[in-house]
Amino acid sequence: MSDSQAAPWRSPQALNRAALEAVELVHAAGWDEPPQLIALVPAELVARALDATLDDSPLALVTQEPLPAGVEGGSPELADFLARTTWPAGVVGAVLVQEILVVDPADGEAIGGLSLEEVRARVPEGLARQARLISAVLAEGPELTLIQPRPTEAELAEAGPFAEDRVELRDGTGVADGVLAALRATFDGGGAD
Repeated sequence: MSDSQAAPWRSPQALNRAALEAVELVHAAGWDEPPQLIALVPAELVARALDATLDDSPLALVTQEPLPAGVEGGSPELADFLARTTWPAGVVGAVLVQEILVVDPADGEAIGGLSLEEVRARVPEGLARQARLISAVLAEGPELTLIQPRPTEAELAEAGPFAEDRVELRDGTGVADGVLAALRATFDGGGAD
């Protein structure tokens, strides 16, 4: 019997589902939010602890306290925060959702000397685009990176009513390997089955 059969939360499908649930959770709060760290716990442990029946998802999301002020997506402060993060027993994975700026490689030279604030100021000009980076790992298992582009005002107007409720996700494989490694490192001294 494979690990994922013995513990269904170990499968890539379980991580995919948890990442999608995290996207829905964060998307409901809207844009321009600080990074959010979410612990993943086997749902059976949560159900036992609460003496309750949960849905059929193999992993339960446990939102964490807000990150300290000044910890922004892609910042050195976020990297430092992750480097100091450890998990208690029972936490088997984590999802980090952060807002980032995406720049077309062809525009790389145009931002070469600009500060982050200057690049942010030029988002309306199309020099950069806001997006969410969703990074998810299981301590001893699969990992996943998704990108959720923020729709522009023109795209929202064209899409019509409820356009802000739609979520577009793109595969981010290879985009944030360092973030995945940092998340995985949070389990070096903790986490358990």
